[in-house]
Amino acid sequence: MFLETVIFILVIILLIIVLQLRKNLTEKLEFLYLKIEHLSAQLAKKEAQLPQAEPEQRVAEQPTVQSETFKPFTAYQPKDIVQPEAPVVPEPQESILVPAEEITAPEPKVEAIAQQPAITELPKTVQEPVAPVMPSQFVPPAPKPSFSERNPDLEKFIGENLFNKIGIVILVLGMGFFLKYAIDKDWINEIGRVSIGFICGGILIGLAHKLRKSFTTFSSVLVGGGVAILYFTVTIGFHQYQLFSQTMAFILTILITSFTVLLSISYNRMELALFAILGGFGAPFMVSTGQGNYIVLFTYILILNIGMLILAYYKKWPAINIVCYIFTLILYGGWLYSKVLDADSKNPPYAGALVFASLFYLIFLLMNIINNIKEKTEFNAFEIGILLSNTFLYYAAGMLVLNHIGGGDYRGLFTALIGVVNLIFAYALFKNDKIDRNLIYLLIGLVLTFISLAAPVQLKGNQITLFWTAESVLLLWLSQKSGITLIKQSSIIVLVLMGISLVMDWQQVYGSSIYNTTNRLYPIANKGFITGLVAVIGLILYSTLLKKEIKSILFREVKTSRTILAVAAVLIGYLVIAFELNHQAYNYFPLLRVLALACYSYLFITILLIAVRNAEKEEFKFVVAALAAVCLICYPLLFNTETIFLRDSYLESRASNLNNYLFHYLMVALAAWSIYTLYRNEKQIRSEKSLIAFQWFAAFIVLYIASAELDHLTVMSQYSKEKNIDAIISNTHKTGFAILWGCFALLCIYIGMKWKSKNVRIISITILAITLLKLFIFDLRGLSEGGKIAAFISLGVLLLVISFMYQRLKNLLLANDKESTAIVTASKPDIEDEA
Repeated sequence: MFLETVIFILVIILLIIVLQLRKNLTEKLEFLYLKIEHLSAQLAKKEAQLPQAEPEQRVAEQPTVQSETFKPFTAYQPKDIVQPEAPVVPEPQESILVPAEEITAPEPKVEAIAQQPAITELPKTVQEPVAPVMPSQFVPPAPKPSFSERNPDLEKFIGENLFNKIGIVILVLGMGFFLKYAIDKDWINEIGRVSIGFICGGILIGLAHKLRKSFTTFSSVLVGGGVAILYFTVTIGFHQYQLFSQTMAFILTILITSFTVLLSISYNRMELALFAILGGFGAPFMVSTGQGNYIVLFTYILILNIGMLILAYYKKWPAINIVCYIFTLILYGGWLYSKVLDADSKNPPYAGALVFASLFYLIFLLMNIINNIKEKTEFNAFEIGILLSNTFLYYAAGMLVLNHIGGGDYRGLFTALIGVVNLIFAYALFKNDKIDRNLIYLLIGLVLTFISLAAPVQLKGNQITLFWTAESVLLLWLSQKSGITLIKQSSIIVLVLMGISLVMDWQQVYGSSIYNTTNRLYPIANKGFITGLVAVIGLILYSTLLKKEIKSILFREVKTSRTILAVAAVLIGYLVIAFELNHQAYNYFPLLRVLALACYSYLFITILLIAVRNAEKEEFKFVVAALAAVCLICYPLLFNTETIFLRDSYLESRASNLNNYLFHYLMVALAAWSIYTLYRNEKQIRSEKSLIAFQWFAAFIVLYIASAELDHLTVMSQYSKEKNIDAIISNTHKTGFAILWGCFALLCIYIGMKWKSKNVRIISITILAITLLKLFIFDLRGLSEGGKIAAFISLGVLLLVISFMYQRLKNLLLANDKESTAIVTASKPDIEDEA
């Protein structure tokens, strides 16, 4: 049945070819006759207008214009005048003169000619032969005659033209019916039938070869049909007639595919290569025995793709690469899912799957870049997408297979090897300036991606952070050496990933063991502390390398980037020790954990304030000052609450002891040192607004600390079983705070006068106002008689002293105020004088 179908198709194709050839030949002959008639008419007209003698000879016989009588000159016209616009009309003067190479002074001779009376009719004689060659006088070809005009004798047309076409069709159909009848009667055996299939395919290919120039598309279709017949003939000979072994069938399909590829290169026809690919990928199914030998299958596909790789070197046909890529992906992906990753598979070939995946990856990597490298052309977005999909699909397949090999221990090595392969390609192409930079940057990006992925895939926990820390510094150094911006940008990404990984490490190390007393970490010599310390060192090295940069990555100025890195290094450095101290304190002295963190925080911020005191960047000073302010705000919000707990626990004979309470005085001393150091730094900033804000902030923080210590002192001194702690504190808040705040206001007045600071004096007045309002509105009702006497006498004396100080130093204060006003006035421009 197959051969009958082939013969019928062949008959139809031959009939179409014969009819088309005859029609085209007739049209060409008719057009040629019309063209010959038109050219003959034009040539006869031109010959009638030409003079008897050659104009070149007359010019040669006249050595000078003055010695001969003027004769009209007719420009030479070629016989082929199909293109009328080609001849150039000569100027009248130039037609009379001798050739240009013999004229040394053209202008005087032109004037001499102008004086001759014989050339008065020159324009008329020169323009007459030129008129027929003007484009406006070109006669277009006559219109195509109709069927009745071309065939006035219908009987002659039917007998000579129509009968032969009908006869050819009937003859071909008769031969087809004869072949079908012969096959049905077994006159033609299996070998003959297969031979007929090969002959038919060869005839179509040979016929297409004859028509390749005049009928490009049609000849390609014929080649495709011939190749398809050859493929199906091999299939029939193998499956139905068993004339070929499987090996021979594979060899024949490979030869057919190779022959078709050679034809596509020779004819420069992409569609022929597509026919070859479709037949090549269909061949395994045509000659399959159903045994499922994946080695034979993928070896054949590998050979087929190598052939397409060779084709890709000579021709840039993206469709070929895409078809090969899609078919290979479907075949390999389907086999991988059903035969390797399926849980029901017995003895799945993991090693073979990985080997063939690697070979396919390399072939398609080369296939999609080899022609662009050869032709030195740019890569478009689609080609980049193919390369990326090829890489990541291969990586996904490899990771799925390696999950079942060695417990997944080789996945990190596999990831790093992909990066190394891309590195080799990138290094080989980087030195060639003619290679598209997009390809090189793509390969470098893949290298950085897979090298960075190797850490989380292969390593665990803090090892990933250590790897990324070293990698970020190394990438920045490599970018400075190579000048590749992509590497620098990748270093920033890796640096951010390092920070995220560090937070996860801290959560894993300290979060899981802080409440587990049986799994205590060694002080300092543990993963959390060492990893954080290495991260800080990495940030410092990264910031040091940025000194060599002219322009940073994320910001315009390198200084801004270095400031951010410095802040990050300081913050991480603080957290490294804080987490370690918190963990060890929880395990060894849990009651002092909060106060120990407070002491460390104030000590750290004080040292940091001293370190940045002489820094050139004012922004960095402001950042550190803000951190110090946050630490000081934590005193009333957190640290004093913990001190109250230790105090009450000691007095009520609970878990705490006196030493734990006394430890808080170290915190008070360190907090006071922080305030003093912050004041020293604010003076160097020389910002009036900043100094005023600090004075207000420091005054109330100091007042709070003093008030809290007054509470602690009175409770510790007056506590007994008969006296409740709340009653002692209530009495202290009403009487003691009034006296303390008044004394503090007096101290502020004194400091403000000594420093000649009006703002400090305003702070003092504000505190006095708050004290008086508190006394009269809140404290007066529940105050005892002794408390009233002490509070009013103390405040009265303080107010009198403050008033006396103002009276005594008013002249000095007024002079200072006038001096300050004069300085401000002098610093402003004199607008009236300028006007």
